[in-house]
Amino acid sequence: MIRELTLTLAAILVAGAAQAADVMRMAVTTSFHNSGLAEKLLPEIAADLDLEVQLLVVGTGQALKLGRQGDVDAILVHARAAEEKFLAEGFGTHRREIMYNDFVVIGPKADPAGVSGAKTAAEALTMIAGAKADFVSRGDDSGTHKKELSLWKTAGQDAGSFGDWYKAVGAGMGASLNAACGMNGYIVSDRASWLNFGNKGDLALLFAGDPVLFNQYAFIPVNPSVHAHAKNDLAMKLEGWLTSPKAAQIINDYKINGEGLFVFNAK
Repeated sequence: MIRELTLTLAAILVAGAAQAADVMRMAVTTSFHNSGLAEKLLPEIAADLDLEVQLLVVGTGQALKLGRQGDVDAILVHARAAEEKFLAEGFGTHRREIMYNDFVVIGPKADPAGVSGAKTAAEALTMIAGAKADFVSRGDDSGTHKKELSLWKTAGQDAGSFGDWYKAVGAGMGASLNAACGMNGYIVSDRASWLNFGNKGDLALLFAGDPVLFNQYAFIPVNPSVHAHAKNDLAMKLEGWLTSPKAAQIINDYKINGEGLFVFNAK
């Protein structure tokens, strides 16, 4: 079972060299954490930069809130509209794209709603709503939750009007996948979390490939002009490493059962 670390400063995953000369804090999404990629990146960051990066693992909405409050030095999230609002408000210095993957629709192998035959993500969700098949929503203002809501809207559906078949669990990606597994229901997940999820049960990846499911991750340093204590020098040092050829190789080479989880696209 994937352990979820959410919504509290007490839930800090400390990785890398314990005696590193420099320490900074970065809020990251549960989907990034659940992918397992951090376990590959952080030791290399510690070795190359003598920098200990403490991860606060939360949903994108909470990560942006931590940035607004000055509780972290940088964020790594995946909800562009919310990121651009954060920047427009002056809380971040800039947005740097690092890597991407995609969102996918997971559901029972028997696929009672027939979504595996859908041609678009909107059609897949329309089928789920039409069948009133059990569906698990993150319900936590995360990047994945924001994407799911936008997909319902594109499908002409109002998630707020759904019946008992729609279950908002208010949890991270791993816990939400566990809930979907427990009820044998449908869920929108990022591909990396799904591939690294160990409790798949009778669930399967049923729909993917619609361009609207593109999932970009971006790095944003917290603005030191707003929060003077923000360690912008360390954030920039980390950004330089995250956009380096070495980071590109680690990200692109990270696979589970031969399938890549992310594609590096920093420029």
